[in-house]
Amino acid sequence: MFLNDAKMWQVKDMPERPNGLFDARYRAFLETVSDVRAQLHRYCARMTGSRLDGEDLMQETLFEAYTKIETLDDARRLKPWLFRIAHNRCIDFLRRRDARERAESAYSDDIGVVVAEPATTDAHRAIERLVGHLPPKERACVLLKDVFDYSLEETAELVDSTVGGVKSALSRGRAKLADLPAEPTGEPSRPLDPDTARLLQRYIDLFNRHDWDGVRGLTSADARLRVADCFDGLIRSSPYFVEYERNPETLTMEFGAIDGEPVLLVLFQRGDQWQVAWPVRVHVAGRVIDRIEDYYACPWVIGNASESDLKLMTGPVVLRGA
Repeated sequence: MFLNDAKMWQVKDMPERPNGLFDARYRAFLETVSDVRAQLHRYCARMTGSRLDGEDLMQETLFEAYTKIETLDDARRLKPWLFRIAHNRCIDFLRRRDARERAESAYSDDIGVVVAEPATTDAHRAIERLVGHLPPKERACVLLKDVFDYSLEETAELVDSTVGGVKSALSRGRAKLADLPAEPTGEPSRPLDPDTARLLQRYIDLFNRHDWDGVRGLTSADARLRVADCFDGLIRSSPYFVEYERNPETLTMEFGAIDGEPVLLVLFQRGDQWQVAWPVRVHVAGRVIDRIEDYYACPWVIGNASESDLKLMTGPVVLRGA
């Protein structure tokens, strides 16, 4: 079905990014690739060290794939093709962030190639948590081979290397992982400046009172909103707060952190407990909110987080579905 319908996804004069509400054709494409999205997110999140940055890169990956779907001539290659796009997006992201130099500086460049065994299934989660300590190529090879079970040949194709290059990267990466402490130290929390913290607390207070006019008053005239799988455009052109008002669930918003990054967390009430449902990123510039990113349609962002990765400022975390 996927290949037979490939031409239906081809759209002439495609914009660089979706603008406003996503059209039905793009949302249908997202549904078509839904089975692979959680794995794509895991890969992007571990490559970048951030679940939210990983989700943003996955969204970019899917839109790029949508615009190029006519170039895929074998449906069996869909998953590795998406991983290849995601890998390239991650590498570009890491280069922009200058992470390669920081990661490389933690280790000597003259570490030799040593014999190291691949991880067992039970060790996959530990690898995912520690792999951020590795340089990008080693990180990618260890994730693809030892966590996602790609062959050496497939991994080499995905990272644009040779089998020999992948073997070397795997040996270096596995050796470095073996020398790390059993438990990751984690990223230090990134504190907010007092003005930003007060503004976000005001946003939370107004949100929890459903004072949507008050919330809008905290945003700039050209503030942008991105809601995964749904909308990317100006807040003033969106039904964003109307949708929250219509939500039949009992919900609240609180300060929290995910992977050490301060975020706002939406919680649903389940009996006598509040469960974290999804995070919201709110960006502040010039003492006004200029961008909101809402991850309500991305259950994998919270679903694969542990209590040590996710923090509430007011008490213990209860994960959704726990």
